[in-house]
Amino acid sequence: MKINTEKNKETLQELIDTKDFVAHVSVDCTIFGFHNNILKVLLLKYHDLDLWSLPGGFVFNDEDLREAAERVLYERTHLKDIFLKQFHTFGRIDRTENNVHQILLRNKGIEVPKDHWIFQRFITVGYCSLIDFSIANTFPDAFNETCEWFEVSKLPKMAFDHDRIIETGLEYLRMNINTEVAASNLLPEKFTMKDLQCLYETILGQKFRRNNFQRKILSLNILDRLEKLYDGSANKAPYLYKFKKRIYNPTNQYPISNEEEEN
Repeated sequence: MKINTEKNKETLQELIDTKDFVAHVSVDCTIFGFHNNILKVLLLKYHDLDLWSLPGGFVFNDEDLREAAERVLYERTHLKDIFLKQFHTFGRIDRTENNVHQILLRNKGIEVPKDHWIFQRFITVGYCSLIDFSIANTFPDAFNETCEWFEVSKLPKMAFDHDRIIETGLEYLRMNINTEVAASNLLPEKFTMKDLQCLYETILGQKFRRNNFQRKILSLNILDRLEKLYDGSANKAPYLYKFKKRIYNPTNQYPISNEEEEN
């Protein structure tokens, strides 16, 4: 999908002055990456605030939700053409009580009336983005001074309810690790079976027996086996694998169940 960069807002004042957003609706993107056997999430830090947030923004009247999510993601991080899946809608009444926008505007010396649309209640639609950690090329924009990866279990102080959005996104990832083929978006194009097992163990929070994992994952018929990985060590060289171009797993099961591990 081609991203309409003409909609990007270069300054906070320009954003505040915009009048053609859908009322009370926003999008937030939870971008997961896998690095050194650790699952991480990409966060942005606001100018002049000790708070971090997910890449998010508002929806224009003339764009679909998915178009808005892709535009906002590109606007905040310059990431595009990546896996993106809507996973949950967040609408608790108190989700924006720690009104970051009010503090941010005050710090920037921008005055707006108390009934301005940006201070009103917002329901946000969460999108899950999974990427190979090595391809991320993030940058600060007009609203955020830095982008940084954090371990999902060691989050900094978050704006709004973004910690809950991350937690819900992780639950979605665990439930759909096969059906959404999450691993194919978190690993490099070529990987070893050990790399894949480490990813599953990290996301699901459980250990698998190597032989059981390999047998089950190969039975799903989602991998192509490639050449061996020779690294000069004395250890037996493992095979490299890549995901098939078209992957479909009708079983909706993890490679190994807890019951199998206990037997």
